[in-house]
Amino acid sequence: MKPPAPLTHLVDAMLASYENDSRAHHIDRRYLPSREEIIALLRLLLQLFYPGYFGRQGLTHDNIRYQTGVILELVREKLERQLELSLRHGAELEVETNATQAKLLAAHDVEDCATHAKLLAARFLERLPELRRALIADVQAAYEGDPAACNLDEVILAYPSVLAVTVYRVAHEFYGMGVPLLPRIMTEWAHTQTGADIHPGAEIGDSFFIDHATGAVVGETTVIGAHVKLYQGVTLGARSLPRDERGRIIRGSKRHPTVEDRVTVYANATVLGGETTLGEGSVIGGSTFVTESVPPYAQVALKAPELHVVQPPPRP
Repeated sequence: MKPPAPLTHLVDAMLASYENDSRAHHIDRRYLPSREEIIALLRLLLQLFYPGYFGRQGLTHDNIRYQTGVILELVREKLERQLELSLRHGAELEVETNATQAKLLAAHDVEDCATHAKLLAARFLERLPELRRALIADVQAAYEGDPAACNLDEVILAYPSVLAVTVYRVAHEFYGMGVPLLPRIMTEWAHTQTGADIHPGAEIGDSFFIDHATGAVVGETTVIGAHVKLYQGVTLGARSLPRDERGRIIRGSKRHPTVEDRVTVYANATVLGGETTLGEGSVIGGSTFVTESVPPYAQVALKAPELHVVQPPPRP
């Protein structure tokens, strides 16, 4: 057998591709947050929110103080670094995102990012007890909303909704601070793990549960009240994508629905539009397509389909 031919021509072809199209490469640029480190950060946060379920087991009241302190120090270290890289990346790239991010990037150039990252990390860490309070309410909502759940241990360890909502609530904090890129890395990782796609910009109230979780989509400008339950395959999406005179998507407008308190949306329902509101206590039936507001305590359902059953011929 002859040895493989030199790959010089392929190297040249790939370099030409990089040169001819600057999209989808990160060459001659310095700053980029680490997806792996952000995932590691989320895993540490799971240990803080649900001690004894993730990471070290066998925790006791004798060692929990030490364990919590160790994890918090690791979280702070990783968080400051990834926030700094995200801010530097945004400043370097001059990202045009939402108004909050644009204001933040204008006020903090690359040299200010390290200091600002420390401030944001400290602000987030102070929010941890309140985040945990909200997450416990979500876990309780999952247990109460699913008769198949045996106990809270099962909900925390096994339910994809708990992971998806936990990561969403973390990412939403950073989204509200105007941090670029990092919140989406967080929620899209949760999306790959759970099948539930919750944008970090959505506003979601207490005691939120997505039963089965798979295929649920919650768009960026969605507003959801308290004690809301969604089922698998529900889409809270946009009716259309408004564009400017140059054909570019207009960002920052309210594109997704508002869901008021104590609403239930059953499997595979699609609710679209920034002006669409599901009134308090309403029930949206499975496989419905809703583009207009629904009054409080209304029930929306499709007419029962007509089924045809073909009887097989008798066996000889």
